[in-house]
Amino acid sequence: MLSPTSSSRPARSKASGKSTITYTCHGAAKEVTGSCHLLECGNQRLLIDCGLFQGGREQDRANAEPFGFDPASIDVLLLTHAHLDHCGRIPKLVKEGFRGRIVATSATRDLARVVMLDAAGLQEEDARRAQRSGHRRGVANTGPLYTLDDALHAMDFFGEPVAYDREIVIADGIRATFRDAGHILGSASILLQLDGGGRPCSVVFSGDLGNPGRPILRNPEPAPQADYVVMETTYGDRPHRALPDSVDELYRAVKQTIDRGGNVIIPTFALERAQEILYYLNQGMQQGMLSAHTPVFMDSPMAISATEIFRRHPECFGETFQQELQHGDPFGMPNLHFCRDTADSIAINHIESGAIILAGSGMCTGGRVLHHLRHNLWRERSSVVLVGYAAEGSLARRLVDGAKHVRIYNEDVRVSAQVWTINGFSAHADQATLLNWLGTSQRKRVLLVHGEYERGMRAMAERLGGAGVAYQMPGRGEAILL
Repeated sequence: MLSPTSSSRPARSKASGKSTITYTCHGAAKEVTGSCHLLECGNQRLLIDCGLFQGGREQDRANAEPFGFDPASIDVLLLTHAHLDHCGRIPKLVKEGFRGRIVATSATRDLARVVMLDAAGLQEEDARRAQRSGHRRGVANTGPLYTLDDALHAMDFFGEPVAYDREIVIADGIRATFRDAGHILGSASILLQLDGGGRPCSVVFSGDLGNPGRPILRNPEPAPQADYVVMETTYGDRPHRALPDSVDELYRAVKQTIDRGGNVIIPTFALERAQEILYYLNQGMQQGMLSAHTPVFMDSPMAISATEIFRRHPECFGETFQQELQHGDPFGMPNLHFCRDTADSIAINHIESGAIILAGSGMCTGGRVLHHLRHNLWRERSSVVLVGYAAEGSLARRLVDGAKHVRIYNEDVRVSAQVWTINGFSAHADQATLLNWLGTSQRKRVLLVHGEYERGMRAMAERLGGAGVAYQMPGRGEAILL
């Protein structure tokens, strides 16, 4: 079933005259980040997602490496959602020759613009810092992965947005249907129906799947019937804690920290997590669980922009949240401060107690949260509340694992603050939800991606194998004939 990795277009079978359909995983292969999937059907080459690798220096090097295929050969890029590890290399793709079109939902297009511009700004800033350091050490600087201009140019390739559950023609013999994945605003699973030169084949890409019962978005739609399923396995090895219990623990962490005179640092992903945490903080203040006088700082320009975008896309909201919007602002609270300017962010560092600070990045791999951690990690009265996924190699994972000292901007910082890990807020489906999404329909094969190999991926493989479901865990660059 396996064929050698190749960046050339698949050849037609001389015996049958029929074209092959080939799938190759170029990211999130036995790892969580960098989602990038190549599907070749006849003379068409489709890319599903083109994300950034995240976590540490090894991942940074992976981002700078060649894609493993010629970007100029890609006809269409289908984008499941706007998280950085799914859209973050699109400007690099365009920079290196992609001239096709990008297909996504309206909310994904709006959010992707914010995410890519933010990533470009951070990379330019990191490149300048590296250049200054390199000059001192006599080391040449390679420059940013891409620039703000590159990110803006990439937006020119987004076509008309697609709606959920409406079949569209991607190319001759290729149809696509975007289905609500319930992960973040605009997120989708994508069903592809392929002719393959007279050999019909269907493939569904899960994208990232959300948890049911969330306060803002609708539940993910179940997987449609398809021959092949490419499925994420981020939390394929475990259940999530019940959401009400996680909300109670969030309130407890905040109250205890404020009562003892510390600050609460909440590293947050700008899309969905920041808005959900704001929603629950507001609920806690309205219900008297938290003091309404506590100042809350949203110190993330991207999260602020994303919150504004949320208000423009009610088509993605669940029924309950739509009703709440009619009675006020579910994100608003009396002492909420949005900090766009750098000066406002710096001013927060002078607050030694009594503040709740939400800042990115969620895995503490960059962004303004690093400054707040540097000013608060060594304070016993303060707390760091981790509410999202922490990839191997990230600063967030080191804090989860109990590190006593961490390096932030080349400074050794003692970890004396209380570290809370609350996994019930995850925007990813847990093992039971993934299995329920997949359902019991017959599949030729399930391809497992986007998960840590020794944890979520292998655990999901064991569950599928035990149920008699054919599966495969593709390696990076491994081509699979469908």
